[in-house]
Amino acid sequence: MAHFEKAHSLEEWLDQRLAIKTLRRVLAEEYWIPKNINFLWAMGMVLAFTFGILVVSGIFLLMYYQPNVDLAFDSVNYTIMQEVEFGWLWRHMHAVAASVVFLIIYIHMFTGIYYGSYKKGRELIWISGMLLFVSFSAEAFSGYMLPWGQMSYWAGMVITNLFSLGSLELNGLVEWIRGDYVPGQAFLTRFFMLHVFLLPLVIMALIGLHFGTLRIPHVNNQDGEEIDFDEEAKKYLAGKTKEAKVIRFANDFLSKDMFVVSIFLIFYFYLVFWHFDFAMDPINFDPADGLKTPPHIYPEWYFLWSYEILRPFPKDPGLVAFGFAQVIFFLLPFLDKSPNVAPASRRGIFAVWFWVLLLDMIVLTVMGKLPPQGIYSTIGLVAAVVFIALWILLPFITKKEKAV
Repeated sequence: MAHFEKAHSLEEWLDQRLAIKTLRRVLAEEYWIPKNINFLWAMGMVLAFTFGILVVSGIFLLMYYQPNVDLAFDSVNYTIMQEVEFGWLWRHMHAVAASVVFLIIYIHMFTGIYYGSYKKGRELIWISGMLLFVSFSAEAFSGYMLPWGQMSYWAGMVITNLFSLGSLELNGLVEWIRGDYVPGQAFLTRFFMLHVFLLPLVIMALIGLHFGTLRIPHVNNQDGEEIDFDEEAKKYLAGKTKEAKVIRFANDFLSKDMFVVSIFLIFYFYLVFWHFDFAMDPINFDPADGLKTPPHIYPEWYFLWSYEILRPFPKDPGLVAFGFAQVIFFLLPFLDKSPNVAPASRRGIFAVWFWVLLLDMIVLTVMGKLPPQGIYSTIGLVAAVVFIALWILLPFITKKEKAV
């Protein structure tokens, strides 16, 4: 058994048993961050803060929500929105955070692509981040089912139909996922469990993994400079803070993070109070009706780009293209053959590839919301083909890239 001495403070008592000083030193005070970074590096903290808002607001909503096909719609739209004091506020906060979190995820993701933060040594940072993206997507989809409105029901019908895998017609798998032939009580109960229990646990575990993967390779910087963190840390600890190329995570970098978080919260609460409607589809204010199909079924905006990759093709090729789009971002560290860790602006044709990809995904998102007819259908097909072609070309583009 370890030797324990009489503690003279609560901190000392806890330190003897939990080594809190060591944890604080390893995770915060002597976790070093490069100086040459910008506000985009704060998006990770913004995401963590937004996830916290989702958890807290979700707990309050959970107190009154009824996971029953006969009661779910009224529990959200009448009980929470009209009868519970400030229930409308918690629902607006939850809905807006669920939408805005994907905006921040996409900014964070494309920042990583632009600055090459997935390169050799940082592959697990990227892969764990993409696992978080998938988990947040599953969490958002399961939450979208819970109000049990028209779009909840029919989005659930369409998405679960994907698991039949086209011509393979694995209808038994679809029925197993739903718990019935069509979305019903079993379906709602299962997605309720996923949303409030299982997926939040997965997300919290992945957040821990994501932060853990940063510990050894450290955070990238906006110049792609190779920094000797041990040497620079010695300079900082010796009092040469101006000469050192690094700062402490706490409280140096953390204070900058919190400034960006405060700016984000102004934007967030502006949406919560004045423009919350963008996060709530008007069709979903009609109760679920399995006998009345909406004229145009579409997912939330953050899924539209992948939905539009599925939609322009026939059934089987569309499923292959959709699967390609879900997996391909995971492979980015291995498809980029260039040794350069530098901003895209210094990487020649890769910069063109990056901006075309970003623009193409914006086009796919816009087209995904529009009905698939006329010119919209043609533009969506071209954008989907361009997306696939860009990823096929990436290894060839980067293999010929000159060192910078």
